[in-house]
Amino acid sequence: MTSRIATVAIDALDVPRLAEFWMAVLGWRILEDDGEVLTIGPPDGTWPTIDLVRIGDLEAKTTKNRLHLDLRADGSTQALEVERVLALGARHADVGQGPDVSWVVLADPEGNEFCILSRSVQEAARPGT
Repeated sequence: MTSRIATVAIDALDVPRLAEFWMAVLGWRILEDDGEVLTIGPPDGTWPTIDLVRIGDLEAKTTKNRLHLDLRADGSTQALEVERVLALGARHADVGQGPDVSWVVLADPEGNEFCILSRSVQEAARPGT
């Protein structure tokens, strides 16, 4: 028996703002909001979901994430997806990546880093790619 990722939790100062950003990026919707935790997920009810957890100012992000999301542009190019996500409120982030990497590092409106890949890990693992 193994484990499966059910939910990724993201601490947030402004939960509604961050929820709107991630819903626009991923095409997801609100599944539940109990006032402290707002859960978003795919419209078809599949997993994983994202829990946006309200935190206080003293718990605000101050360092590089130790865990981040890697996103793949489905039905688009990496460049177009980066442009789209920047227009939604992301910004470029420098986490020490060199100039020769194939991914683009961005940060959400609260500074949480994530990457947009040039191709999926699955594609890179296939023979002949």
